[in-house]
Amino acid sequence: MPVLSVRHLTRYQYRNPVAFGDHRMMFRPREGCDQRLLSSSLVISPTPSQLRHVQDVFGNWIGIARFQGRSSELSFESRIVLDHTPLPAFGDHPGDVDVYVRGEPIAYAEDDLPDLERSIERQHEDPAGDLAAWARSFVRRSGPTSLQHLLAEMTQAIYADFRYGKRLEHGVQTPLATLERRGGACRDLAMLMIEAVRSLGLAAQFVSGYIHSPSRKPGQKTSVGGGHTHAWLRVYLPSSGWVEFDPTNGIVGNTDLIRVAVARDPRQATPLQGAWAGLPADYLGMEVEVDVTSLEDGQIPVAPSLALAFG
Repeated sequence: MPVLSVRHLTRYQYRNPVAFGDHRMMFRPREGCDQRLLSSSLVISPTPSQLRHVQDVFGNWIGIARFQGRSSELSFESRIVLDHTPLPAFGDHPGDVDVYVRGEPIAYAEDDLPDLERSIERQHEDPAGDLAAWARSFVRRSGPTSLQHLLAEMTQAIYADFRYGKRLEHGVQTPLATLERRGGACRDLAMLMIEAVRSLGLAAQFVSGYIHSPSRKPGQKTSVGGGHTHAWLRVYLPSSGWVEFDPTNGIVGNTDLIRVAVARDPRQATPLQGAWAGLPADYLGMEVEVDVTSLEDGQIPVAPSLALAFG
């Protein structure tokens, strides 16, 4: 059972002291049988006048900080330590247990459909059907297609054929732009696959969190997307439930992936957002540092007990 540690620092700097509105943060991992939080701490400077935690409609933990006064710097430093146990991607089910047949809906249970419908609904326009045609290229021309094989092949195709690159602009580029450019940031590649599988009638959600890039043997490729927050997706299969896919790194399952938030729309899973009041010229910039380490990488720093802890 690997033990992973995450340090996530975000710092904003301003030329003159400015006032801060409420800030909303998503740093605490979602717990389950594959990951269990051991310790956590959160240091915010300047100290907020109020810090509270709530769960959103998806069950994600959200911290909300309220501030008084002014400052020329605002920083958030989150530290977590957790047990992380990768699980078999499809629960050891045979590869043909879930199938896709052209022209037929996915065999979701009638009781599940009301809760899955918004995650099946497409969010981006595809007027000429280019994205849908690309998704159908992974479907057999006749007979049933194994959904496990289709999703694994699509993940590997994006990993092999699309170029990953950091993108400083906010938001997600359209899936059609990603398809045309054959590249994008991790959130763009995730959204491409989300919309592609939705075009086939599958329920898919956006996932944000962190990726561990362990030391590799000489000649082995390391995972990309480290050094900052990472994004991937999960797809709901009738027999296996939610299964995670990281097309940026060709990962099927949750190996090396630390899940913090899941959402129907990427805008619902922003790690940190808030407002400030001052002159536009006061803003100097933002820096983000994310370090993910494990016992195999070296000594893990244990998160200290602090007044502003996740609890």
